[in-house]
Parts: sequence; C-alpha cells; structure tokens
Amino acid sequence: MRFTLLALAAASLFASAVHAAPSTYAIDPTHTFATFEIDHFGASTNRARFDKKSGNVEFDKAGKTGKVDVELDMTSVNSGTPAFNKHLQSADIFDAEKFPNAKFVSDKFVFDGDKLKEVTGHLTLKGKTAPVTLKANKFTCYESPMLQKREVCGGDFEATIDRTQWGVDYGIPYGFSKQVRLVMQIEAVKQ
Repeated sequence: MRFTLLALAAASLFASAVHAAPSTYAIDPTHTFATFEIDHFGASTNRARFDKKSGNVEFDKAGKTGKVDVELDMTSVNSGTPAFNKHLQSADIFDAEKFPNAKFVSDKFVFDGDKLKEVTGHLTLKGKTAPVTLKANKFTCYESPMLQKREVCGGDFEATIDRTQWGVDYGIPYGFSKQVRLVMQIEAVKQ
C-alpha cells in the first residue's frame, strides 16, 4: 500500500511537470517583421512591411500548445516609396484612417512530432475576420546571450491569402492578383 501511494504521488508530480502552464512571451519588435508581396502585372512584385507591431505569445513546449496575438499598425506600412505608402493607407486599399490596426489571433499550434508545422488562426483586416493558416518554415526556442540568457522563441511563417475576403479589392479590374503572400518573422521574449 505504501509503495502504491508513493508511486501515485511520483506519477502526479511527473504529470504536473510535463503539463506545466504555458509560458508568456512578448513580441520583440526589433526581430519581428510582417511583410506582404503581390504580383504587379506579371512584371515584378510589390512588397511592403509594417514597421509597428506588438503582441504576445503563450507557448507550452511539453503540451505542444500555444496562443498568438499579434497586432499591426496599418499607418506604419512601408514600401520604401512615400507615395505608394500613402496609397496603401488610403480608403482604396487598407483604409488605415478608419481601420488603423490589423490583428492575427491563434490558439492552435499544429505539430508533426516535435516540429511546429503551422499556426492556424484568424486575421482581422478592415473590420473583417477570416481564417488564415501560417505555415512554419522555421521555429525554435533558444537562450539569448544578448538578453542575459532569457529564453526567446521564434520562427519564419508564411501564407497566401485571397485579399478580397477582407474587402481589399483595389486593382482587380486592372488585372492585379487577388493572391497576396504574407511573410511573418516573429521572435518573442519569455516574460
């Protein structure tokens, strides 16, 4: 009987250690980039990024679960060309005055063994929300020697979306593609 109680106590301690609470990580804006790419008449690719972003990640390594909440400041869109930035912010495209933020929220991390395969969630843009799955091209956690050995988790993610789902219809009659490639590089510091 005594052995059984000890075994149950040990099993309980082990189970609680394995299923520890998720850790919270704050997005590091200096190592997080959100960019998009769209075909320009088959001749070139228009690219831009959002310079202001914030958010949090919750991640439970043992349980292979997580949550992501990333917000993009649409007024910070930067194509490298001021006139194009102004057009991107206009009512024609992002309508940044009316909808100053876009948001990606997820509570589903999909693993293949120990490798993060994708993060499934919802993108809210121009007041509309639709599902988006970000494919994980890279993902790891490491102790940062520059942050007093604090843990950082991050990766490179991408998705191709149909922008018309969010009412971003500019240029369709001219032959601009509906398809937009999103590329997210995210690093977040354990709190």
